[in-house]
Amino acid sequence: MKKWMNQLSRLGLFPKLFLVMVVSIVLVSVLILWTTIHMSTNLFTETFSITNSKVLNQIKTNFESFNEAIAAVSNNVTQSGSIRGFLSEGDADSLTMAKSFYNMRETMDRIQSITESYEVGITIIGINGRSYSTNRAHLQLSVDELKQEPITMEAAETPSRLIFDVYQNEATLGSQQMISATKALTDRTRSRIYGTLYVTMREDIFRQFYSSFTSRGNDVVIMNEKGEIVSSNREDWIGTTQLDLLSYARDMNNNSPRSINARVMDQDSVVLSEYLPFYRFYIVNVVDKDLAMGQLIDMKTVALICAAIVVGALILVFLITSQITKSLRRLVKQMSNITKSDLDNYIPVSGSYESRQLGHAYNYMLDELHDYVDQLVQTQHEQRNAELAALQSQINPHFLYNTLASVKVLVQQGNKDRAAETINALIGLLQNTISDVSQTVTVEQEVENLKNYVFINHVRYGGRIKAAFYVAPDCTHYHVPKLVIQPFIENAFFHGFIKKETGTIHVMVSRAGESLICEIMDNGDGIEGLVMGETLPNPKNNRQLFSGIGIRNVHDRIELLYGSPYGVTIMSKVGEGTRVTVTLPLITS
Repeated sequence: MKKWMNQLSRLGLFPKLFLVMVVSIVLVSVLILWTTIHMSTNLFTETFSITNSKVLNQIKTNFESFNEAIAAVSNNVTQSGSIRGFLSEGDADSLTMAKSFYNMRETMDRIQSITESYEVGITIIGINGRSYSTNRAHLQLSVDELKQEPITMEAAETPSRLIFDVYQNEATLGSQQMISATKALTDRTRSRIYGTLYVTMREDIFRQFYSSFTSRGNDVVIMNEKGEIVSSNREDWIGTTQLDLLSYARDMNNNSPRSINARVMDQDSVVLSEYLPFYRFYIVNVVDKDLAMGQLIDMKTVALICAAIVVGALILVFLITSQITKSLRRLVKQMSNITKSDLDNYIPVSGSYESRQLGHAYNYMLDELHDYVDQLVQTQHEQRNAELAALQSQINPHFLYNTLASVKVLVQQGNKDRAAETINALIGLLQNTISDVSQTVTVEQEVENLKNYVFINHVRYGGRIKAAFYVAPDCTHYHVPKLVIQPFIENAFFHGFIKKETGTIHVMVSRAGESLICEIMDNGDGIEGLVMGETLPNPKNNRQLFSGIGIRNVHDRIELLYGSPYGVTIMSKVGEGTRVTVTLPLITS
């Protein structure tokens, strides 16, 4: 015994729990089977017959209540003059017909309230060809087709009775079978039939009168006097004809035996029956003897035994699992004490094999988290440095040298006004670039800086490349990051017109929904094989460039600031030009 316990202690958590479950289930099954086999099975048929006879009486009461509601509907329809007039009067003017229909519908709405607790459809047809239905889905035939139905002709033959039967025709094939209560409408003074009343119900609704009294092996059948099953909780029996079962039902109705032992549907059964005279239906209760006898056990004894077994099994499982999961609970408790800022809470490795593996994995996870956090911090630091480097690039000294040289030439030529304008434009550029680059400027200020840059280039290189600015009036107050458009104008100036000597750069700013769209278009040479990124040709003379900020830096900077929906897209076609679109959020401060 001690040896087996030692081997059990070496097993993992899952084998131990599995073994306990198997032992418990086998033990419970054996004890229940032994108890069932040795329990006394007394007379089943008599006891069950008494119980189910009461059940059949309750079902019969449900059907009688429904029949009373249908009879009330029939009486109200028969006594209504507005309905009789609607179904029997001839053609009249539209006003008279509308009034007749309105009065009839008011009456039908009132009558329908009688059956509001039942899901039925009420349909009336008249000898004048008129009809009305509270639910067209129940009867989808025309008046002429309904008149030819067997239920209509049978109702006409016995106008004093409500005829209950199955309504089935080609229009309902493949759909729910309908139960119909049909009544011929007669004029008492003239003793003539002026219409027909149909109260219809789906079979699955009709089934609710008795479905709560059925169970596995305890089935209920509603059968007409032809032996046809019109309704049953066993849907595979509906629509079949069972003459033997009809014979048993008639025998019990005539000779009053409480039940009959018979073979029904290839099973040994106990049959009980009640007759519904208003419906001319039989309620037949078919009980599978094998299933019923299998259920005939002393539930109190079984419950006590099962309870004892379950309690013993639970105590056993609790004691064993409590011991073997002790280390696991300790591990979970320590893990739950960890906060977001405490990644050094390593746990001691002990307990069962699974607990030790979890402890090792958890401590390894903490090490990995440390490495990941360090790498993430380093990456963010480098990314921020790259952003600042891109934003705070110093002005190319050659640009300043060439600009000042151009000013000197203008002064020597005596063009002092032009030189002053150039110096003012350079001052504006320097103020915009050297100041805090983390700030934003308005679209109006950014465009003014761009004009200064274009003016300086015209002074230095002439006016062969024009620049035009178009800013929507409602966009001038929005803010944009500094130097977000200038790199694209710079590239257009120095790389977009290599083959072409002249051209125009258009800068347009507009609003599209919740985004600010800045477009820089030129009609220059275009770019071959362009993809997003730094794909523009490298300049042959870096001294021409104003700053070191590249297109890729602008795109990454926008994504970093505002997210992936924003950034730079470039489209170009060789020989036609290049179009750059900068998408930004709407920023007002």
